[in-house]
Amino acid sequence: MDELIARVTQKTGLDQDTARKAIGLILGYLQKEGPQNEVNQLIAALPGAQDAIEQAKTGAGGGMMGMIGSMGGGVMALGGQLMGIGVSMGQMQPLGKELFAYGREKAGEDTMGAIMGSIPGLSQFV
Repeated sequence: MDELIARVTQKTGLDQDTARKAIGLILGYLQKEGPQNEVNQLIAALPGAQDAIEQAKTGAGGGMMGMIGSMGGGVMALGGQLMGIGVSMGQMQPLGKELFAYGREKAGEDTMGAIMGSIPGLSQFV
């Protein structure tokens, strides 16, 4: 997880704590919305991923955007949660691209392709 956090902070300019929360929020979203088999393979391939998901659940975005994000569903809700923890719109795409590139390296193209193909609107973030 440290390697992924370092790559995300380099690409986005986020601090390590925010990067970890953002990764946890995204993985938690995938866990909820994606194909269970493939998402479980991804999480298993990323040491520390389940801990990041649990941490994100307990401290997921405050403020108005976090509240809006928690009310709705889908990718827009995830975007609201990310903004609630301090991720700007301009940082979301590089964050997603880096997370999914790392996922491809660790869990494989087939796993990531199945996840991306199953969640409407996800491709705009990666």
